[in-house]
Amino acid sequence: MNWYDLSDYGNNYKRGAVALGLIVVLFLLLNRPTTPTISAWRGENPSVAGLSGAAIQVGQGDTLVAPPGISSDQPWGNPVAANRVVMTQGYGVGSHAPAEVWGAIDLAVDGNGDGLADPAGSVGAPVRATMSGYIDITADSWPAGNHVWVIGNEYKTGYAHLSEFKVQDGDYVERGTIIGLMGSTGSSSGPHLDYQIWHNGVNQNPLNYHPLP
Repeated sequence: MNWYDLSDYGNNYKRGAVALGLIVVLFLLLNRPTTPTISAWRGENPSVAGLSGAAIQVGQGDTLVAPPGISSDQPWGNPVAANRVVMTQGYGVGSHAPAEVWGAIDLAVDGNGDGLADPAGSVGAPVRATMSGYIDITADSWPAGNHVWVIGNEYKTGYAHLSEFKVQDGDYVERGTIIGLMGSTGSSSGPHLDYQIWHNGVNQNPLNYHPLP
């Protein structure tokens, strides 16, 4: 065997080692443990959504009282009128990615006090405008289902998957007005509210506008 043969043998060995390494890496990637996806429904992994896992306590009516300096047409507070509200999907993750297009948070009601959303407590829960503005309704859309925009001078807020509207297109509403009821219309895995905030055409993280205490 001359040195050419030895060189070919070395090259073949290197190719085989590289191929074996790629196979091992692929195997590890396919079999690695994955972080549970935050559901748009029950919130299997609340910590990833920015929660401690316990139900978030929300008062009746007082969460929409904005501090001085917050104008009426600036979003503030929790849009869901319920004693216990949980966030089941966070901003910019899951179906809310990419954030600049689909950024929102999902809110539902913990009606039985177990720290998770439940359908009985969520279906029909009143949804309130978090700002003052004009109503723009889209019924039976995809993926938002029954959807309401509340539109002000610089801000607009979106409320998706409603089961029923309580306002009409073109109405002017004040912060705290009940605009609809929570449902599961459109692309939805269970009753919840998809809540969006936009400022001058740029998607915002609703968590910066105090939707949860």
